[in-house]
Parts: sequence; structure tokens; C-alpha cells
Amino acid sequence: MTVIDANRMHEIEARYPEYFHRSFRQRFGGLMILIATLLYGLYAVWFFDLPKLFAEAHWERVGIYLSQWVSYDVQPDLRIQDDGSIEVRYPRFSPLGDHPHPDWVFNNPDGSITVSISGISRSVTVSKSETIVTAHGVSVPVDVSSGAPEVVGPVPSWMTVYDDNVLADLGFAGDVSISVDRVKVRKRFLGWANFIFDTQSSFFDKPVGEVIGLVVSGPRIKPDQTNLSLAFEDIWNNSEWQHGDVWTKLFQTIVMAFLGTLLGALAAFPLAFLAARNITPNRLLNQILKRFFDFLRSVDMLIWALFLTRAFGPGPLAGSGAIFLTETGTLGKLYSEGLENIDNKPREGIKSTGARTVLVHRYGIMPQIVPVIVSQTLYQWESNVRGATIIGAVGAGGIGLKLWEAMRTNANWENVAYMVILILIVVFLFDAASNVLRHRLMGTKTH
Repeated sequence: MTVIDANRMHEIEARYPEYFHRSFRQRFGGLMILIATLLYGLYAVWFFDLPKLFAEAHWERVGIYLSQWVSYDVQPDLRIQDDGSIEVRYPRFSPLGDHPHPDWVFNNPDGSITVSISGISRSVTVSKSETIVTAHGVSVPVDVSSGAPEVVGPVPSWMTVYDDNVLADLGFAGDVSISVDRVKVRKRFLGWANFIFDTQSSFFDKPVGEVIGLVVSGPRIKPDQTNLSLAFEDIWNNSEWQHGDVWTKLFQTIVMAFLGTLLGALAAFPLAFLAARNITPNRLLNQILKRFFDFLRSVDMLIWALFLTRAFGPGPLAGSGAIFLTETGTLGKLYSEGLENIDNKPREGIKSTGARTVLVHRYGIMPQIVPVIVSQTLYQWESNVRGATIIGAVGAGGIGLKLWEAMRTNANWENVAYMVILILIVVFLFDAASNVLRHRLMGTKTH
């Protein structure tokens, strides 16, 4: 063990002062960053008024929307007539078809009607003078014989009384709205109703085995058309889910992303050579092109889409143009920076042989820059599939516009879920395909 005396220690400190005499930034830099982060967090809480925001947020809507993503509802409307009879009506476009007779609506011998919302544990029985709601282990009668509905006895927590109606919330199973002359029931089912065949289809409400039998070897439903083509036509033209329109718009989104990225890459590639300082020794031209790239990138794709929809009208052309302009700026910057970071030795070696400029670029630059071009272009391509969905919402065509229309109604959340799942699948597939293509072109192995 070596012992260092005081003189030796002072000598070492004098020789290596950077290790023994740290600056203020080196000693307290980490603590200052931590304090600045905390102060910024407190400022953000105050600026956005987060406590009030969280307190007033409608968190219950999250559960409502999520439940509507994975389910559908049927809404029988029980009308109490003047003679005491009860008429059951359904919305015009009911998931049960034009003439529904569900087995969970019962006509009782005394003239009342019982609707089973979730078995016998949750149900509603409607008569001329009284409506009885059974849920959570209790039965609550509501008197409808007077001018306004009135709950008989204590009002449970899952029931809300208004001036002219009483609302019973039965959770995911549904709800019941009770007024003097009508009782509106909402019964919820898991799944997506009529996803394959709508109520207008010849195959509607038929068992799977029967549909397969008709398609494979059954007698023709329409003499001039095979059952297979009829089934495909009914699926494609499903009026509720609009599969044909959704898939066509999804294909438009993919084409917009591909075309816009391809045109942007083709435009950015030659401009990048002119913008790179080590390739084109003209500082004025370099700066003009780089500022041009910055301008194209600084205007968001969504803003370009708004401009182009004004110029060319709504449609995929505006979307492709918006992606093209944005990608010209983005890829031009990436390509030019990649060119400026290449190793000049291979280029100088080929140039010394007296080769033409085209050959110098081909053999001295391209082998180094191709991995950057391939990687960045493929990444932007898959990213633009998502971007094309967003710009579609402002009229640039594609599935984004379809998605926005479904969300705007605030009633077709199962259709929203369908389109979101399709978009996710497409993004996953494009991500996997671009990864495979990138590794193959660059000669690396996938893991």
C-alpha cells in the first residue's frame, strides 16, 4: 500500500487541477437541473390550472365511450296509450331489423310488459299506472298515474329524479328513462351488431351454418347472381358498417402516404446534393436550399392540407400534395446532412483517377449515403400513414375524414373503434414491412 504525503498530494493537484478543482457548474449542475425541472412542473400546474381541470373533467364519459366501442344497444320504446294498452316501438334503423320481436320482451297476462335488461336481476315492468324497475337486489316502483313520475319510497343511488322523468342507470347493462306516457329502455349487448350482414341483406339473422350452406351449394337466392357474389356484395355494401367505403378510404390513405413520400424523396434527393456544402461549394446556394427545406418543414402537414384543399378541393390529391411538400423539406434536410457527414476519402480517391462527376457520386458517395436514405425514407413512409389519417379529417380524403364523421355524430363509437383498429393494423403491418425492407436493403439481419 502506497502512502502519499501532503507535498505529493499538492503536486498531483497542481498537475491535474481539472480533477480536484471542479467548477460551480460541475458541482451543482445536476442539482440545478433538478430544481429547474421542479419549478417548471409547478409553473405548468399553475399555467394549465390542472387541479381545476381534473376536478371538472367528465371522467364518467371515458367509461361510456369505451363501453360503446365494444357493444351496441337496442332501444325499445314503450308507449302507454289512452286506453291503457302499451305499444312497443323501436328506432327506424334498429339492429334487430324492421320487424323486431326479441325474446327478452314479455307480454304479461295482466296487460303489462316486462323488458329483461340483464336476466331477472335487472328488468323493468311497465303497466298503465306504474313502472317497476328491478336492479341491485331491489324493486323500485315509479308511479306514472299523475302529472309527473314519482318514485314510491326511498330513491336509490342509481336512480335520478328530474321534473318530468326518472332515469335509472343500470351500468353496462343499460338504462331506463321513465316519463308519464312512455318508458324508454336501452339494453346493451357485447359485440358489433350486423357487422357482416345488415338488416337489408338476404343473409341477415341466419345461422352461420345456414349461410355457409347457401354460399357453397344452396339454391340461388337471386336467379341472375350466385350466392357467393351476393354475400360479398351484401358485406361490401353493408349500410351500417359501410365496409366498402371504409376500405376504399383506407386504401386512399395508404396511397396518399406512399405517393407523397415517394414524390418528396424524388424531389429531395437532387436538391440535397446542391444543399450539401462538401458536394456543392456554393455557400449562397447551400443556404437558400437549406432555408427552403426549413420553410417546407416549418409549415405543418395539416396546414399544407388546409391550403391545398382550398386550392384543389377536398380529396386525396390535396393530401398527397401536403405530404409531398412536408417530406421534401424533411428528407431534403436529412439527406443533405447525411451527405455532409460522409467520409471524403473514397470520393477523393475515385476523383483522382479522372472519373466523371457522375461516377464519383455513384461509387464515392452513394455507398455511404444509401443506408441513410433508405432508413429515413422508410421511416417517414410509415409515419406518413399515420399523418395521412390526421390530414384526412380536414378534407384531404382517406379514412381520416370517415373517422371524423363517425366521431362527430357522438353516437357511432363502435364504427370509430372499427376504423381505429384497421388503422392500427395497417400501421403495424407497415412498420414490420419497412423494418424487413430496411434490413434487406442495408444487408443487416433482423432480430
